[in-house]
Amino acid sequence: MTIKHIEEYRDPEISRAIIDRIKKTSRKNIRLMEVCGTHTMSIFRNGIRDLLPDSISLISGPGCPVCVTDQKEIDAFIGLARADDVIITTFGDLIKVPGTDSSLQKELANGRDIRVVYSAFDSLQVARKNPDKKVVFLGVGFETTAPTIAATIISAYETRLNNFFVFSAHKIVPPALDALMQTKDVKIDGFILPGHVSLIIGTKAFLPFFEKYKMPCVIAGFEPSDILQPILILVEQIESNAPELINGYPRAVTFDGNEKAQKIMKDVFETVDAEWRGIGVIPKSGLKIRKRFSYFDAAKMIKFAAPESKEPKACACGEILTGLKIPPECPLYKKICTPMDPVGPCMVSSEGTCAAYYRYHNG
Repeated sequence: MTIKHIEEYRDPEISRAIIDRIKKTSRKNIRLMEVCGTHTMSIFRNGIRDLLPDSISLISGPGCPVCVTDQKEIDAFIGLARADDVIITTFGDLIKVPGTDSSLQKELANGRDIRVVYSAFDSLQVARKNPDKKVVFLGVGFETTAPTIAATIISAYETRLNNFFVFSAHKIVPPALDALMQTKDVKIDGFILPGHVSLIIGTKAFLPFFEKYKMPCVIAGFEPSDILQPILILVEQIESNAPELINGYPRAVTFDGNEKAQKIMKDVFETVDAEWRGIGVIPKSGLKIRKRFSYFDAAKMIKFAAPESKEPKACACGEILTGLKIPPECPLYKKICTPMDPVGPCMVSSEGTCAAYYRYHNG
């Protein structure tokens, strides 16, 4: 994709024209939820909320993989970091997420070997250079990152690398949409569906959800007009009471998705019930390493003691992830909980709703 092609989706004249159409079309009071952390940041960074009529509320859902990672999993990461002869490798967002009695950042300060990597494959190199250590990659993410972690496990299997492990806390998006629809007091009129996830799983992965609920759904990209156009489509569907599932990001997303990535993911992982912060257990929404590759499953192969898990008191991260609250309604927001000293993960991750509000919102 050329820079010129990207710039076309940042053209302010195009965005203004879409906004005018939204204002002319919108009559009902509606709530649209984005379920992608990158969308959350793009919406704030481009001031999209402030450009829409008061009748349209944009709410952020469970689109940040670090934020939805359950407290028990965070505490397991800390327990693994404390285990003998273990090197933890992880993406940077996890470092500051508070566990019950510590964080990976605090464990690093206490002398534990914790390393930030930019790719799961970097962990293989760490393992090769440290044959006397157990190298554990913390697998957190949605369908976007799961295929690359699966490919890393296959590589370790094929090269007989016996000191590399993965703790899989991966989650998949479509079951979370179903859970949101069944959550008490959650009011959603339409979904802005994630672009990166859809790139892997395709539009077809959302068909069962759409057929069940007839909920207006549009897959969106990440530039201003990429987001505004799906909002217009959703408004038109809601105003005319004609719900559809639309791919609003056709230059990147196809109906079938990336079938090669899907196969790799399926070969290595199987779906299991998983706990989501703020939502609870969602059936078949997690990814567990299959028996064939169980040697690389850190949860099975490494003995560690995790702290007893407790959710942080008064933290509203759970309600924020389900759209029941916005960050300023949390009693800790900007008082006790800040990016420098976070209480909950929504303030930590670069895709977290609280972090986005803190950076871009004046309230």
